[in-house]
Amino acid sequence: MAGLDFAREPYSLYEPIRYVLSLGGKRIRPLLMLMAYNLYRDDIEKVMPVATGFEIYHNFTLLHDDVMDEADIRRGKPTVHKVWNENAAILSGDAMCSLACRYVTQAPAEYVVEVVKRFNEMALQICEGQQLDMEFESRNSVSEEEYLQMIRLKTSVLLANSLAVGGLLGGASDEAVERLYHFGLNLGMAFQLKDDLLDVYGDASVFGKKIGGDILCNKKTYLLIKALEHATPEQREALCAWLVMEQYASSEKIAAVTALYNEIGVKHFCEIKIEKYSRHAAEHLMAINVDAAKKAELEILMKQMVHRIV
Repeated sequence: MAGLDFAREPYSLYEPIRYVLSLGGKRIRPLLMLMAYNLYRDDIEKVMPVATGFEIYHNFTLLHDDVMDEADIRRGKPTVHKVWNENAAILSGDAMCSLACRYVTQAPAEYVVEVVKRFNEMALQICEGQQLDMEFESRNSVSEEEYLQMIRLKTSVLLANSLAVGGLLGGASDEAVERLYHFGLNLGMAFQLKDDLLDVYGDASVFGKKIGGDILCNKKTYLLIKALEHATPEQREALCAWLVMEQYASSEKIAAVTALYNEIGVKHFCEIKIEKYSRHAAEHLMAINVDAAKKAELEILMKQMVHRIV
């Protein structure tokens, strides 16, 4: 992120931070905060520090997630622990968390207590979601409800709070702040489900991650959960055989599991769920009492996030 000053020492602590932030990404969290603020006020520079803090925090979680997931690629580039090592990713991630807190506390004085309160609760929820995600790895079965709760905590609450804080700082009513929160919560659910879909059906050249990565590590995604739920006995037997197989060619497993997904129709199930959350998100946005023209850009962004190919 241009303009951030990480000129502190030691250089080796901050270089991984510069690296991960230079990889770009969608910058959706700060954008949502600024757009929510812009529904009420035009001087968005006043909330840039808070928006920056939320984006740094998001990237901090990615550093640690990549270590825990043993991921090789992030945004089309080697992950921090691959360029350096796991210790560097953990410690630089810790430094990013502190930097995020520093930026968040630069909120306007009259809002700083509420913003920090929301930020801390959000951070705890994200940790809770990550813990659930890790626990799912060692379980044979995960219900749809459990999975949706996990992604609500791990992914959606960050988008929801980005919007809510933007509205709060802009002077929105309590009702509008709550509507913005639930708009973001539903948008985040649709966004993560789309991510699950793209991991199987996306284009590797534009997605920025290996296609089929979730399949290879038997990640309990929405697609796998629905596949196990709707499979015939024969399909379930074949799918479970791949889940317990220890020796295999990666390309063969991805192709075989994807073929089973196609037979069972899990892509359709996922698309229905994405549409449901998108509809709920739109309803909350529509209910916010500001000029429709001001909400138009948020509507466009929502559609782009849900129908994206990356």
